[in-house]
Amino acid sequence: MKPSHILLLILAYFGVLFLISFFSSRAGNNAEFFRANRQSPWYLVAFGMIGASLSGVTFISLPGTVETDSFGYFQVVLGYTVGYAVIGLILMPMYYRLNLTSIYTYLESRFGRYSYKTGAFFFLISRIVGSSFRLFLVANVLQLILFDELGIPYYITVTATILLIWLYTFRSGIKTVVWTDTLQTLFMLLSLGFTLVVLSRELNISAGGMISYIESTGFSQVFFFEDWKSSQHFVKQFISGAFIAIVMTGLDQDMMQKNLTCRNLKEAQKNMFSFTVVLTIVNMLFLILGVLLTQYAVQNGISASKDDLFPSIATSGDLGIGVGILFILGLVAAAYSSADGTLTALTTSFSIDILEIEKKYAEEKQVRIRKQTHIVVSIILILVMMAFKYAIADKSVINKLFEFAGYTYGPLLGLYTLGLFTKMKVKDKLVPLVAVLSPVLSYIISSNSLAWLGFEFGFFILILNGSISILGLILIRSKHH
Repeated sequence: MKPSHILLLILAYFGVLFLISFFSSRAGNNAEFFRANRQSPWYLVAFGMIGASLSGVTFISLPGTVETDSFGYFQVVLGYTVGYAVIGLILMPMYYRLNLTSIYTYLESRFGRYSYKTGAFFFLISRIVGSSFRLFLVANVLQLILFDELGIPYYITVTATILLIWLYTFRSGIKTVVWTDTLQTLFMLLSLGFTLVVLSRELNISAGGMISYIESTGFSQVFFFEDWKSSQHFVKQFISGAFIAIVMTGLDQDMMQKNLTCRNLKEAQKNMFSFTVVLTIVNMLFLILGVLLTQYAVQNGISASKDDLFPSIATSGDLGIGVGILFILGLVAAAYSSADGTLTALTTSFSIDILEIEKKYAEEKQVRIRKQTHIVVSIILILVMMAFKYAIADKSVINKLFEFAGYTYGPLLGLYTLGLFTKMKVKDKLVPLVAVLSPVLSYIISSNSLAWLGFEFGFFILILNGSISILGLILIRSKHH
């Protein structure tokens, strides 16, 4: 594909997003920006959340994991289903009962002001680093296949990208995001489905022969029970999957803000349970795609592997122009379906949790401050992505940063677990100290666990982190009830 064609595709895609923004924006007030006036159809939210959950990392990376891990990742996906059940049956009823806009407001009523600010702060850090990392991955791919050839430097690519997202979210925020996420999910799934069909044809696999073909490749193993010390072991992967879903969806403002735009709890639960079923199937299809891409690469002498596998084959032109076009659209959709939600969620959390605009100001001033916050958050995302490219060029350091953003969910897991399942009070002023120490201790233990214990934590780190947070909170419990 020629760079000019790819550029036209991306511009046309954004044109559609702006149309959606124009038609979905009405009042532009805070009720619309933060909660979409609680009028979102549940099936739209469920469909859009698939794209937001997958993100560019899954879109590019998941097919590439099959070569080394077979279908092992599906153990984590099965764990997700348990986590989503906990969200639908325990967390959502609480959020709706308390009529929350920011889910961290709960922590103030349960533990106190310091706990509340700590929860919000840790979310902000996690999301800024995590989402910048995901966008950075996709921006790098687009830079390589498009903007370098057009002579456009990285910093202009990144600035333009965030500016475009800001333009279509600045009026109606989450209301627009619910609709744009639906379109973005559609493009991702079209790309996935079409590539699967074309590859099946290239490899002469009939629809009925897919299972036996996958078994013949040697990549079909789903469950790993052999080595307890390995991070691939089923128990570790399954339990980790459940906890990852709980914290990275249920305790995450970005993901829950979409759910809280449904008309009522019953519709939000319908959305969550239908989303769980579809997401499980979609993850399995991405793993099947990984097998087909790996076999196609072997047969055609293609050396690309891991994160380069899908982009290299899809954009080579060998599978036809349709696969290339849908890959680009799917990639752009994967990047922006998580980025637009993040920008809105960060603006929401900062406005409500840190600046407390709903408590302090009249509606008109609230809207003005929210708009200013939206601009500031956009600038911060641009700066972090610049830092990844220019200041911290070492990929392994960026990976570590992304991992550490995952660690910051541990204190949230600890706070919500104690809050929901005990009546314990804590010394509120000491909560920030526990929240800082638990990820640091978890990181030290995890880094040395193989040498000390002959044991790899892998995704299990979240449970270690949450456990240390709970222990820390118990140690600072208050005697007064």
